[in-house]
Amino acid sequence: MVWSATTFLLEVPSGAWADVVSRRLLLALSAAVNGAGYALWVAVPGYAGFLAGFVLWGLSSALASGTFEAFTYDELDAAGAAHRYPAVIGWATSAALVGSMLATLAAAPLVLLGGIELTGWVSVGVCAAQLLVALSLPRVGRRRAAGEEPPRRYLAMLRSGATEATRHPTVRRVVLLTALLYGFLAFDEYFGLVFDELGASTAHVALFFAVTAAAQAVGSALAGRVARWSARRVAVLTGCASVLIGAGAALALVPAVVGISAGYGVLQLVLIVTEARMQDAITGPARATVTSVAGLGSEVLAMLLYLGFAVGSLWWGYAALVTLFAGAPLAVAALVPRWLPEPQSS
Repeated sequence: MVWSATTFLLEVPSGAWADVVSRRLLLALSAAVNGAGYALWVAVPGYAGFLAGFVLWGLSSALASGTFEAFTYDELDAAGAAHRYPAVIGWATSAALVGSMLATLAAAPLVLLGGIELTGWVSVGVCAAQLLVALSLPRVGRRRAAGEEPPRRYLAMLRSGATEATRHPTVRRVVLLTALLYGFLAFDEYFGLVFDELGASTAHVALFFAVTAAAQAVGSALAGRVARWSARRVAVLTGCASVLIGAGAALALVPAVVGISAGYGVLQLVLIVTEARMQDAITGPARATVTSVAGLGSEVLAMLLYLGFAVGSLWWGYAALVTLFAGAPLAVAALVPRWLPEPQSS
């Protein structure tokens, strides 16, 4: 709860910070803070150490959320290649998912070799590498009002981003749509329980999770290919994702894994396309702030989903609940033709 609350509280404020100071340095700071959290887990392996580590992890997530997307879009836009954003961010997401799978597989031998201490210090090393990569990114200069004090500039950016996200009709709709789709990714917290309920062993649950992650990686990699699709075609994809996840959870184990994984991969694809259209729709200077507003909305929806599963599990199994709540993306699919902007001409 502390981990989620930290990210929730700092999501938008850190986004405004990313619109005022160097996004490159914020990405480096995010890596440093994350590494400090892992180091704390190893050095102080008790309740207080883990609690503080989760606070640092939440801060790290908030610093990177919105910052990375805004940095990438503005860099491509400056190079006259904003139309490539869906493909670039799609491949980046796909690489991250593959890296996560490899890290998960590497954890087992690391624990056998040196326990949680070795695993923790290797994690710190990965964060150090991330920090160096962040520092190697280009220095992007953004225009600032002459003579404006940093606190005033920060508050002005926070107000500008919040205003664009809530009052500009096109931006408001696509921000809400992005938040809803991001929030639906919280389904994966329950897939392991679904597979277990359908008869999978603990070892097989981990393998089935890898199948789902692989499907997400494929969906992310394909984002560039469908980036120019009309809103109606994206709506069809959204509906297909909903049906695949919901129907999959109602089947036997193997077809359930196939259906859920395929649906989740399609949902990841739709999300990247939608987030790219949101970046295209933003016209003001507070790009990271607007993106963070979408992140805040997704956190709210995720918490509502968690609450729904918690209450629903008093009467139904997890497979039935996934089938039930998978109807939500189907309802959102009906909104996509009206809320999702059509692709811009490159």
